[in-house]
Amino acid sequence: MQQAPTAQRPAARAIPFYTNGMRIGLLGGSFNPPHAAHRAISLFALKRLQLDRVWWLLTPGNPLKDHNGLHALAERAEAARRTADDPRIDISCLEAVIGTRYTVDTIIHLRRRVSGVHFVWIMGADNLAQFHRWKDWRRIASDVPIAVIDRPPESFRALAAPAAQALARYRMPENQAIRLADQPAPAWVFLTGMKSKLSSTGLRNPDGSWRTA
Repeated sequence: MQQAPTAQRPAARAIPFYTNGMRIGLLGGSFNPPHAAHRAISLFALKRLQLDRVWWLLTPGNPLKDHNGLHALAERAEAARRTADDPRIDISCLEAVIGTRYTVDTIIHLRRRVSGVHFVWIMGADNLAQFHRWKDWRRIASDVPIAVIDRPPESFRALAAPAAQALARYRMPENQAIRLADQPAPAWVFLTGMKSKLSSTGLRNPDGSWRTA
């Protein structure tokens, strides 16, 4: 069933199109700026996890990062649309609409409002390394399967980090990644083969302006 067309509240409008049974990856971040690696990670996840779509969830501001140099949300969203350049990638500012900066709140909201969809949270290995610092990270892991994309040289630090160790028994073999979206959480997989080293930090000038990827 398609998303109800009569739902016109801002939070409903901030949720991209979906239909029941879809397998949707969620890629959260500041996207300050969005760049080619965000797109490459999304295309990689679409293929390796056999997803139907990936939603880029732009945060109003990451609670674990300095907000100096953070561009306006509307500017980041427009840049993200240009960068994504794929009909399977949707841009959403849902977190600003529902008034949160925390992933756990976003996932709880989506699970309550979006039924019949198989979500997968997508993160880079650098985020797995600090996942134990996220608000209610155990709740996140219990609510949605997670795909971790290798980002050398972060692999060893990420897999040795507290969250990876705590969730070790729920890790799926990489050759079963196609099944992740259908698994009950907690479940996660570590995907190798994505070698881009681009980062938003590396594409920002000292004054906060963006360099071209």
